[in-house]
Amino acid sequence: MKFLTDTLAKKLWLTVTAAIFITILYSYALSYLFYEKLYVENVEESLLEEGLALASDYHGGPLTDEFKGHVAWYNTKSETDVFIVNNPRELSACFPFQMNYDSLINGAERDELLKGNPIFKSGYEDRFNGRIMAVIVPLLDESRLEGIIYLYLPLEKISDITKDFAYLWMIAAFLFLIVAMISGTALVKKMTSPLLEMKRAAEQVSKGDYEVSIKNQSQDEIGQLANAFNTMADSIRQEDERKREFLANVSHELRTPISYVKGYSEALKIGLVKNEEDYQKYLELIYREAGRMERLVGDLLDLSKLETEEYQLVKMPIPLAQLIEDSLQKYLPRIKEKGLELEYDLDPEIIINADEGRLEQIIQNIMDNALRYTESGSLSLHLYETEEGCCIELVDSGIGIPAEDLDKIKQRFYRVNKARTRADGGTGLGLAIAEKLVNLHEGELTIESTLGKGTTVRIYLPIIIE
Repeated sequence: MKFLTDTLAKKLWLTVTAAIFITILYSYALSYLFYEKLYVENVEESLLEEGLALASDYHGGPLTDEFKGHVAWYNTKSETDVFIVNNPRELSACFPFQMNYDSLINGAERDELLKGNPIFKSGYEDRFNGRIMAVIVPLLDESRLEGIIYLYLPLEKISDITKDFAYLWMIAAFLFLIVAMISGTALVKKMTSPLLEMKRAAEQVSKGDYEVSIKNQSQDEIGQLANAFNTMADSIRQEDERKREFLANVSHELRTPISYVKGYSEALKIGLVKNEEDYQKYLELIYREAGRMERLVGDLLDLSKLETEEYQLVKMPIPLAQLIEDSLQKYLPRIKEKGLELEYDLDPEIIINADEGRLEQIIQNIMDNALRYTESGSLSLHLYETEEGCCIELVDSGIGIPAEDLDKIKQRFYRVNKARTRADGGTGLGLAIAEKLVNLHEGELTIESTLGKGTTVRIYLPIIIE
């Protein structure tokens, strides 16, 4: 039986089918009981009304032949079997007459009749050799039971009516079953088709096809799952694109310094360099390119550690202005070489609890970006206190960042310039690493930029309150 439940569609179909059959059976049983009960009650009321109508023509005294003839005539016209009894043996419930005589009424029923109450009977009767439903109406002359009117119907006739009801119900149930199965099939198909589509889409994603998308028109839980799948597939696609681009960037960034190192070292090895000045120049180029490779590998290792969420900072109280000023010293030659103006205003009173090495790395990353994309104009660096802590603000007059790239610029592997030129060919890791480090310090990094006018980077950090 396992093959019947090996898919969700089969499970849903079995559930729907079971629900349909249970509904039909329960409805049939309930309807049959109600129908039979109502029909029996209606028959009893009809028999009683007939009996009372006939008894209304009796006005006391012994039963006359005219009255008996009237009842006999009514019996020929009615579907109900009606007869009148005035035999003392029948009416005395066998006492004081012979005890083996089969009476129509017993002692308790006779007492009820003497009170003027009709008697209802249902079940097997030896006198009629079958099951009947009967009503006995008393004919009283003051306190004397002169006779009874006995009205009855064989229960077989009632059963015939209920059989007809059962047949009609079976036909209706069959039609309902067909409609319900068609509707159930359509419902199961509608519910499972998005899941099957998601399964096929997931298989495509697992094979590297991230362009897959699920067409969704519902707003229920399955529709929400389909939307979540589309979002996931799109995120995977974007991540894959960033990784591909990152690998291309890294390959380019590594290939260039490796080519320099290989070419210049080979020139030194085979003795192409004849004078000391060229020799030192080649060594300087080899050293510079090796440094580029070292920084790239360092960024990759840092990013790998930070993404494990197990990276621990070594925090201590740090005078932030002094740290920033020390970090700026190494950039002064590059700033001078580019002819940029440097303006800085640092609040010396600000003390923060931070990891000195990582904080310096944050400053270096934002400074590297500012210098890389600023060819003329100025750099402005400020440190000031805010209501919730302090802010490091770096403003440059560089090329700026397009508005459509601002919300992505801090993502790992993301680069605004896809051309990967040596002039501005970063790997797209600097800001991603900086933001993760700022977050570890319980701070926030924000970027504002106008294309062609420059960029403002702000780093908000908590301070030590004395």
